[in-house]
Amino acid sequence: MAIRDITRNELKLFGEIVGRLASLPPTADVRVSIFGDIVRLVRADFGASYVWQSATGRSDHAVNHNMDPANLRRYETYFQFRDPMTAALRHRRTATLVDDVIPRAALERTEFYNDFLARDGLHHGINMFVFDGGRDLGDLRIWRSRHRPDFDQREIDILDALEPFLRAALVRMNREPAGDLTPRERQIATLVARGYRDRDIARMLGIGFGTVRTHLNKALDKCGCANRAELAAQLSRSPARPSTFL
Repeated sequence: MAIRDITRNELKLFGEIVGRLASLPPTADVRVSIFGDIVRLVRADFGASYVWQSATGRSDHAVNHNMDPANLRRYETYFQFRDPMTAALRHRRTATLVDDVIPRAALERTEFYNDFLARDGLHHGINMFVFDGGRDLGDLRIWRSRHRPDFDQREIDILDALEPFLRAALVRMNREPAGDLTPRERQIATLVARGYRDRDIARMLGIGFGTVRTHLNKALDKCGCANRAELAAQLSRSPARPSTFL
């Protein structure tokens, strides 16, 4: 694989992402730890990441990059059931341009585009869904604004090159009990360990300040930590189990 048009700084960032994926503790939410840098690497403007829940037929546990949390809540409660393209993108199981599964003109006629995507300025899209066999581990939904060029083979190649490292980290995360943390508790604990304040976390995840505090308190209790500093220290020193997927 040859990735065209990649700068020295972007190549360094690619290596940093791969290294982080290999060394993240199993208690960390992998997507929180690398999603913003992946968005930067593919020169995008916006992004969201979800995990598919086969039991409920819903995507949830959002991670947000530069999107309105209120708009993402509208996706979770309404627009994901009127989404004309994500099922087809998920079926591909590889980095895919949105335009490859639905014609641009057809997408722009939908309620989904006009009342959800366009509200945040999303226009050109590329998605990648990560699977371990038949199990959906999570996705990357990455977008550029209308005034930017569309994604091309460069971005597909970068995401495809990252996929085995991302899959290995997600498999490791999902195999570890991580102190019995729920996905949301793990998300919040990861953000706390990275130094985010509770109000910042509420805004990023599109949930209430009180909800953040509730999940944080449960994570502290499950991990046996007295405060945020202890929780951050525990996440930073938790050894990552070697994975046969690497």
